[in-house]
Order: sequence, then structure tokens, then C-alpha cells
Amino acid sequence: MVTHPGPASTILSQAIRDAIVEHARRDYPNEACGVILGSAFAADGGQPLRFVPTRNEAASPSRFAIDANEMYRLTDEAEKNGQEIWAIVHSHTHSAAKPSPTDIRLAAWWPGTLYVLVSLDDAHADPVLGEPGIREWQIVAGEVFEVALSA
Repeated sequence: MVTHPGPASTILSQAIRDAIVEHARRDYPNEACGVILGSAFAADGGQPLRFVPTRNEAASPSRFAIDANEMYRLTDEAEKNGQEIWAIVHSHTHSAAKPSPTDIRLAAWWPGTLYVLVSLDDAHADPVLGEPGIREWQIVAGEVFEVALSA
């Protein structure tokens, strides 16, 4: 069993949260996806800097695939600016903002990166705000760890 590998909590600005929800709503009924660029990996104390929406190559309501050309461009941009891919972001259209088995398998591509999920399902809305629920995760060697998220 892997112990919690990264931060127990992070801060995600309201501007980044709003941008994620806006993008998820715009791409509905398909899953939306994107990345958060950060000053470093969250586990290394990095802070989220900005959300960048990307195209979902899968164009599916049940899975996502970040456009390969966009991911290459963003990875290159991050490297040139001394940044990292801080989080992979995607929406779930009809389920909780919790990694699916497919999400867990795909996480091996981006070790050290957090996963921010937003649920557009009303049953999984934020109980206080009534807005789409946003949760954050770290996935290491197939194990899933929730990261407390605050604004």
C-alpha cells in the first residue's frame, strides 16, 4: 500500500474553479478536459497558476482524451516557462467527481500530477453552493488519494 504521496490539501482559486465549470458546461453533453499549469508539481509545493481548456479528442459523454497536439504544446510551454502540468482536469457528465477505473488506468501517463474532476450531475452538486461538485485526487500506482480542496 502506498502512503499519501503528495499534498493533503491544496488551494484552487475561484477564478480557476469558475473556468473549469464554464468549460465543462460548454462541452456538455461530452466530457470536457484541460490542464492546470502550476509553478511546480503540487507534491513539490507548486501552486496552480491557470486553467487551460483543451479539446476532448474522444468527443464522448463517458470518456476523455486530451488532444495530443494541444498537450504537446502545453507541455512545451510549461517547460519553457519553468512550470509543470499541475493537474489534469476533466468532467463527469452523469457521475460523481471521482476517478473511474479508466481514469485510474490513464493516470499512469502523468505521475506526480493531480487530477481535478468536476461533476455536472445534479445529484453530486456541492451541497452548500448547489454548483457542480469539484474534487481533487492523486493517483499513484493504481491507488487513489483524495486531496482536500479549498478556495
